[in-house]
Amino acid sequence: MLKKPETLFVLGYMLLPLLALLSAIVGLTMILGGNKIAGIIVLVVVTQVFAFGAFFALRARKSAVMEEMDRR
Repeated sequence: MLKKPETLFVLGYMLLPLLALLSAIVGLTMILGGNKIAGIIVLVVVTQVFAFGAFFALRARKSAVMEEMDRR
């Protein structure tokens, strides 16, 4: 299922960037609310995991599309 270009498109362009944005908002809210350490951890770790996951999904989608084109 994770090798389909359609699934990787949804993950790379929609779901993971949205989760990265939401976790960045949560991290900034935590920092402004007084939980500085937890907010920094959310900003640095969680947001970056979602952002890099989007890049890996897009790269995997590109290779899946190229592989599909080579079969034709």
